[in-house]
Amino acid sequence: MFYHEKRLQYFTPPTNPDPVYAKKLQELIGGPMGEMTVMMQYLFQGWNCRGPAKYRDMLLDIGTEEIGHVEMLATMVAHLLDKAPIKLQEEAVTKDPIVGAVMGGSKPTDTMMDIMAAAMSPKHTIVSGGGAMPEDSVGYAWNGRYIIASGNLLADFRSNLHAESQGLIQAVRMYEMSDDPGVRDHLSFMIARDTMHQNQWLAAIENLKDDGFEEVVTPNIAYEYGKNEYAYQFWNHSKGTESAEGRWAKGQSMDGKGEFTYISDPEPIGPQPEPPQPDPRLHGTPKTPAAQMTSTNKPGQSNVVDKVAEVIDRITPGDSK
Repeated sequence: MFYHEKRLQYFTPPTNPDPVYAKKLQELIGGPMGEMTVMMQYLFQGWNCRGPAKYRDMLLDIGTEEIGHVEMLATMVAHLLDKAPIKLQEEAVTKDPIVGAVMGGSKPTDTMMDIMAAAMSPKHTIVSGGGAMPEDSVGYAWNGRYIIASGNLLADFRSNLHAESQGLIQAVRMYEMSDDPGVRDHLSFMIARDTMHQNQWLAAIENLKDDGFEEVVTPNIAYEYGKNEYAYQFWNHSKGTESAEGRWAKGQSMDGKGEFTYISDPEPIGPQPEPPQPDPRLHGTPKTPAAQMTSTNKPGQSNVVDKVAEVIDRITPGDSK
């Protein structure tokens, strides 16, 4: 059961409306690294968690917090859009010629990139009536494919750390893009929470290791299944050898189970590929014309065709002739 508290976690209204900034702020709501993504990611990880109760409870704690962050940003977008379209049209020519051109319908002389960056989202007036949308800053709808919920907590927590790192970078960039005191104060709270969340996932990763569930590499079975003679080699696959100077190229591996080595000129281990011949009934191009199906050359009249048809008939019973 979810319970909604009407008061926001934190909120400071903007000093002035700004529909252009509202469009940019959509990235923090519905972008790949936005609050909708981490909200759904943490909730699904929590709902699917089979591990100790503390991990499930923590995931649901932070996932529910992120619902509140979406609400905070949606509220900020609504304030940024309040009375903004009329105000923007009145002041566009004097304050921003590009926006004036877009709103007024004249042909702008600047690049289309500049125009799009300076324009408000038409959806904010046409679709949402002055409210936030579940989409990113260019109008692309939020997508459930953005989220990671694998069931392996170490793999998931590392994805969470990545999401919070990228999300914090975007929040800081948005802070730099505004000089509105209200917007900056509002973002300052979210920046602080994202700072906590990065620390949280680092702590959770260490906790998993301390509890004996995972080591550095996940899953642990990789050491049994993998060809471990290749597990600690860094392969130099580009011109230059500067990569040899990194921690990944020498010394003990991070999992403590091997020594990094640097392979400056890696050689292929496998053979040159020999693609299997196409089923003649798919009418691809085989190695020889004799293997093609024609009106006078049907499956059964050549060894290649006969063998392919025989295999397919085993998979799909029926007459291949």
